[in-house]
Amino acid sequence: MRPVPGWALLSSGCAPVVLIAGWTIAALLEGPAYDPATQTISVLAAYGAAGYWVMTAALAALGVCHMITALGLRPAALPGRVALGTGGAAALLVALVPPPSSGGSLRHGSVAAVGFALLAVWPVLASDRRGTVPWGLRPVPSLTATALMVVGAAWFMIEMHHDGAAGAAERLVTAIQSVWPFVVVASCLRRPREAEGPSG
Repeated sequence: MRPVPGWALLSSGCAPVVLIAGWTIAALLEGPAYDPATQTISVLAAYGAAGYWVMTAALAALGVCHMITALGLRPAALPGRVALGTGGAAALLVALVPPPSSGGSLRHGSVAAVGFALLAVWPVLASDRRGTVPWGLRPVPSLTATALMVVGAAWFMIEMHHDGAAGAAERLVTAIQSVWPFVVVASCLRRPREAEGPSG
């Protein structure tokens, strides 16, 4: 099995950190008028928002992290790596096409939807049925991760439709999507050490 380079662990570990730090700092800059439970991350990245530059930089960094991780995740099946890398490119594009300060944006929404979809399906596409693969690339964990992301996305859509806790739902699903690559990479790095067995 092809090894995963250490820089893939670094990039995958940075993804959730930059995303969560980005929306936290941007929300603080926005002030008490911003409600993270009901308002989306896109509000923070909109033109004219106080934390626009922070959220934009965080989304761009998230996209780059996913693309780097996909490049280094050699034990994963190629379709999954392509989906992860393309999902990262979509996150980068989301940063480049922010929504307007008021109203919606078809371009922003479309790119965000494509990114959501790619980052939701990549675990299943990257999985391998062979029993020798790392835990994070086995079918059951991969399918579970994708199912959680799909359920989270469905919750987000429901909350958006009913003007409910869309911000909380979006943060949950994007947090899962940003953490899962790290889980997979960590399982790949752990496996060779397990295979060596105890020394001595």
